[in-house]
Amino acid sequence: MVDFNFSVNLIFGSEITAVRSDLIPDGYRGNLNHSLVQQQVGCILDVMGEASARAQGLKQQITSAARFRQTEGQTAYILIDREGNDGKGSVLGLLKVGHKKLFLMDHEGKANEMIPNCVLDFYVAESHQRSGLGKRLFQHMLAQENADPRYMAIDRPSIKFLSFLRKHYGLVNNIPQVNNYVIFAGFFKDRPVDCSPTPKKARIVMGKLQYV
Repeated sequence: MVDFNFSVNLIFGSEITAVRSDLIPDGYRGNLNHSLVQQQVGCILDVMGEASARAQGLKQQITSAARFRQTEGQTAYILIDREGNDGKGSVLGLLKVGHKKLFLMDHEGKANEMIPNCVLDFYVAESHQRSGLGKRLFQHMLAQENADPRYMAIDRPSIKFLSFLRKHYGLVNNIPQVNNYVIFAGFFKDRPVDCSPTPKKARIVMGKLQYV
């Protein structure tokens, strides 16, 4: 768990709370001024983003307050333990999602321009892994986003995350991509219309995209 020198419980009203680019937690009704809340939420995003990058062995963290504020359409779900840190609350997990415009290869090797909902960062504190908290956090996200994991693209998933998806959602056979994203068999099958705009067909020739 990750502890801070301020009360996490005063800014997050639930065990799992969504935060968007304004850095004001969903449903916030506290007495703290918004500037202070944004500062504290930004601190949490920075620390958790750094911990996630370190756990995945990345040279650069994916999640930071500055980058999050500059990007519309992303949501970070923050998991806390309200009993931790002597009653101030501790942060246990981070799950960031958002829609991204991507070219994704189907089974026939054709690239499709799509805007799927993507998992962009996922981290649970090492001391609380394999305790069901990751599944709880992921399930909450799916419910809030009205999402199906089959239709989500995963940005640079770690081996642990791939194992998590296989164990809990039966996602095994991935479709090779030329970018850092991973999608699984079933991604293109019976896909809900609102998951992406009308796709453009393309093919990759000599490492470059060409429309067909």
